[in-house]
Amino acid sequence: MIILHIETSTTVCSVALSEDSQCIFSRSNGDGLNHATMLSPFIQEAMDFLKNSHKNLDAVAVSGGPGSYTGLRIGVSTAKGLCYGLELPLIAVDTLEIITMAAIKKNRDEDIDLFCPMIDARRMEVYTAFYNSRLKCIEAVSADIITPDSYQEILNSNKVLFFGNGAEKCMEVIKHEHALYLPDIIPLAENMIFLAEEKYQQQVFVNVAYYEPFYLKEFQATTPKKNL
Repeated sequence: MIILHIETSTTVCSVALSEDSQCIFSRSNGDGLNHATMLSPFIQEAMDFLKNSHKNLDAVAVSGGPGSYTGLRIGVSTAKGLCYGLELPLIAVDTLEIITMAAIKKNRDEDIDLFCPMIDARRMEVYTAFYNSRLKCIEAVSADIITPDSYQEILNSNKVLFFGNGAEKCMEVIKHEHALYLPDIIPLAENMIFLAEEKYQQQVFVNVAYYEPFYLKEFQATTPKKNL
């Protein structure tokens, strides 16, 4: 089972190859929203790696959101093009689950009750959800505006680990004694492997022609301010 994984939901552009649960190729760049220029070369490197290894792809997996509108569109459209051209199935993986998988692997505190991934949605808004250590969703995905009172009811009875690029701006706002923060957790394609392979084994694929990423919010265009 060889799967190409594509992750472009935030400022990080990431591509990986997995073979039977092992990561055999990985490339990433976190310099900003430059996915349009970085993604294709990364994929070409991955395909060259497969060709030199005399191996073939079985499927393509893509991070399906929520996240950056532009990043998701680039990643999903590229994945769909590959699947269409190579006649491969397409697997969509929830972005918040990808981040949570990374946090569960890195966390060393066994007392954590809930894991809360946060993707920055500008200003004090985040895309988030709550999961337990078995990656079961406890609180559904939502777009929340963070205040000092956010998640008080959950925090009163649970030790919660917050992480992701949205959690960084919450550290000075959510001060509850049960709120802990794990830095440097970003969505990477290599963290999609377990989730994508599970869907492949269960034959859970999305329609290549009609699949759209989960934006959570409609795209809002902004007009640059004129110089005064």
